[in-house]
Amino acid sequence: MAKTNKELADFLRRARGQGDPARAGLPADGRVRRVPGLRREEVAFLAGVSTDYYTRLEQGRPITPSPAVVEALGRALGLDATGRAHLHDLIGGGAAPGRRPRPVQRVRPGLYQLLDSLDGEPALVLGRRTDILAANRMAKALFSDFDQRPPRERNYARWMFLDDDARSLFVDWEDQARAAVESLRFEVGRDPDDPATLALVEDLRARSRAFDEWWEQHRVHQRTHGSKRLRHPLVGELTVDYETLALPGDPDTTLFVYTAEAGSASKRALDLLASWTLTDAPGARADHAPES
Repeated sequence: MAKTNKELADFLRRARGQGDPARAGLPADGRVRRVPGLRREEVAFLAGVSTDYYTRLEQGRPITPSPAVVEALGRALGLDATGRAHLHDLIGGGAAPGRRPRPVQRVRPGLYQLLDSLDGEPALVLGRRTDILAANRMAKALFSDFDQRPPRERNYARWMFLDDDARSLFVDWEDQARAAVESLRFEVGRDPDDPATLALVEDLRARSRAFDEWWEQHRVHQRTHGSKRLRHPLVGELTVDYETLALPGDPDTTLFVYTAEAGSASKRALDLLASWTLTDAPGARADHAPES
């Protein structure tokens, strides 16, 4: 029997439930809606497919729509660019069965040198499932010294939900934590059978009620830029902006660089933090890479 695509079924149901009939341009038909969102036949109509075809997709049946149909479904469901990319990933079926385990991620020496050269700005390298592969001196001072944690604990989502210091550090903790869940959801769609990712999700769902609740919502987010509001124990409140850079040759690795607006109170706070931690030994190399 062919394997059911449960991730796809869940995502389609939840996306349909969040749809807005009026915004989709559907005329009122006088029928009472028992549940919010779009009906299956409405999604099928908007996407230009039969209701039976869409129903089988939403049931996770082993169907492979054409790229044009996937795009039409994304438009019908009102998905943004990240949601459409996630839909493509889920329909693609993820990694092939019987594959070899993915190798442990390593950071090349030149990237460590780049992190050290960014000594005035906090910078992190994140890998698969938000594993923290490397951090420069300022990132350790601003967030946490992840090198001092066991390899299994060097994970951004795990730190965000299970460390009391992280909850205290972020003024907008709920927004940041939700984004971490949605980013992890997006990654699961790219490789839904990765054992290490599934183990991380299972552990976080068991240990954090908030993570479990937000995971069930099946929303996705791809972090490309944004800001974080912090309440740092040494320099007080500040806001940092971040930009992400994908690294050529390793699509599973991302560089995060944090800055503050020139002349702002937040920039002065960062400069003060830099001066207070200047006596610490520089370097971003971790003793061991996180377990994969």
